[in-house]
Amino acid sequence: MPGLFGCTKNKHAGDAKVSAINLRKSAKLCFLVTTVAAATVQAVNVTTHHYDNLRTGWNQSETILTPSKVSGTTFGLLASVVLDEQVDAQPLLVTGQNIAGGVHDVVYVVTENNSVYALDAASGSVLLQRNLGSPVPQSALPGQCNNNSANVGINGTPAIDTGAGILYVIAFTYANNTPKYYLHALNIDTLADTVTPVVIRATATLANNTTYSFKPAVNRQRAGLLLANGNVYAGFGSFCDIEANLSRGWVLGWKTGTLAPLSSNELTNKVARDTDGFYLSSVWMSGSGLAASAAGDIYFVTGNSDYSGNAYSPVNNISESVVQMSSDLSSVESLFTPVGANDGHIVLDQQDLDFGSGGVLLLPPQSGASSNLAVAVGKVGIMYLLNADNLRNNAENATGSALLTRNVGGGCWCVSSYYMADDGFGRIISSGGGQAIVWKVTGGASPPLTRVASSGPVQGAQDPGFFTTVSSNGTKSGSVVIWAVGRPADSTNDLSLYAFGESGRQLFSGVPGTWPNTGGNANIVPVVANGKVYVGGYKSLAIYGLGAEAAIASVPRTHEMSDSLPAQLHEITGTVQSIDGSTITFVNRVGDVIKVDGSAAFANFQAAPPALGHAILARGTIDDEGIVHAIALLHAKDSSIMWQPDR
Repeated sequence: MPGLFGCTKNKHAGDAKVSAINLRKSAKLCFLVTTVAAATVQAVNVTTHHYDNLRTGWNQSETILTPSKVSGTTFGLLASVVLDEQVDAQPLLVTGQNIAGGVHDVVYVVTENNSVYALDAASGSVLLQRNLGSPVPQSALPGQCNNNSANVGINGTPAIDTGAGILYVIAFTYANNTPKYYLHALNIDTLADTVTPVVIRATATLANNTTYSFKPAVNRQRAGLLLANGNVYAGFGSFCDIEANLSRGWVLGWKTGTLAPLSSNELTNKVARDTDGFYLSSVWMSGSGLAASAAGDIYFVTGNSDYSGNAYSPVNNISESVVQMSSDLSSVESLFTPVGANDGHIVLDQQDLDFGSGGVLLLPPQSGASSNLAVAVGKVGIMYLLNADNLRNNAENATGSALLTRNVGGGCWCVSSYYMADDGFGRIISSGGGQAIVWKVTGGASPPLTRVASSGPVQGAQDPGFFTTVSSNGTKSGSVVIWAVGRPADSTNDLSLYAFGESGRQLFSGVPGTWPNTGGNANIVPVVANGKVYVGGYKSLAIYGLGAEAAIASVPRTHEMSDSLPAQLHEITGTVQSIDGSTITFVNRVGDVIKVDGSAAFANFQAAPPALGHAILARGTIDDEGIVHAIALLHAKDSSIMWQPDR
């Protein structure tokens, strides 16, 4: 049997293309680790989230955007394309297409309005555009969840099979007051459906042998789609932890081409009854894609469950865990669940410290390592280096043990990146808190992971951590550029694009767009290929490259994000000071102490669990004594700069 990330008989072969960017279909495909010759210039396709199914975020065929060029005066914003809604999914790229009457390199961008755009990769001009149906408005979401734009349409990053010429995408639609998910297989030349779209449905068996059905109204498709094993896979989570009595984590799969559902699926929480009726164990990963090994196993990370901290089960509720699934989704092969005093699953559940705020990175084979490796980081900010062949790492207990842990400086709403350096050793780039850290992977050495460089600060008051990508000319010395997008840091709502050298020295920074949705998550992945950088934003796509001194591009600054609030209702945000049952006391932005009666919100499962020292938004009425009687409690960003005005 092939090794986890290897080819048959452990032979890692391939041509000079970035085959990692095109991993799909075959369980025997290898991650290419051969050096790309400096003289070779080839067009690169980016067809999945974070570039490849291992989720490395590495383009090893970038010969144009060298560190010296990126830090020079000619690199900058070339174009800013106005789109019809917020872009949460990562842009994708296919070169040399016959489309719209000509041959173009094409960037595919999807929006929360359920629109699919095919744009010219150089100019940003619209070649084709198609809408897949009315999106679900915020008013129809559980608790009117505010962790998104005013609409939720296409949230998860699509995936492209270039061999078949098909883009797979999931649209969240709203018709006759009913939300539904549709899986589409679109022809990348025409954006027409190649087969009839399928309505997403699923059932699973709970621990008491009752049948539980997938409920689209309370399950959010946020994680990037995965193409592997001749299947397309998708993960589902919740909306703002609201209606946790109904929402549970799902991983579903369908056959490529026909879109026939797999006979098995994964429900991460199969508990029949719970103390608080609070389930979740969502698969959200800040939009990071489900990962796949070359052997075909599927990997993902789950979030929190019951805030009492007593619902975890390695069989029926795999919350707060890195999970290895079989390719047909019929069995959990292994899982890793933290058990420490400060980062164990009980603490994570009790304090809403989702392990699943970050995705999982699978490393290509490492010289000297006795097993294949994986890396995961969550809200706690601890990076776990794991045995990817057996996440339990031969531990006696079901929760497993890490090979090594490292503090990355803060929580991660992100996934780590990877590249191979010129010394022949791999590098992991973590991005917890507000800084990227470069770690050297030394296989069988002790320790196998050492810190070798770090970047300057990356802005972001919205969430800690950020997505990085890496571009290089193979393993050529001096060719590495580390890219990052900083989330909003102040009232301007500006995003920031950064470029750093391998040593962490800043090469460039600029403003690619805005993100007025400060209560949501700007899970933005910079896409670097063929001398261009693509950055999605609020109703825009920015294109960066060389020759910017002659460009007249400007970033549209859009700040509208208001939604209607029914009469008599108010919304107030503050930092939680005390919790006494369903009574919460918090301090608002001007220092006023406010008491909240959350009994109705908790009783109706319209409450995301509050935590001491963290911010929460209360929606409800206010009585003559100034007490807020909440009908909904939503998590808010801890930085008051990110709070929307009270009303």
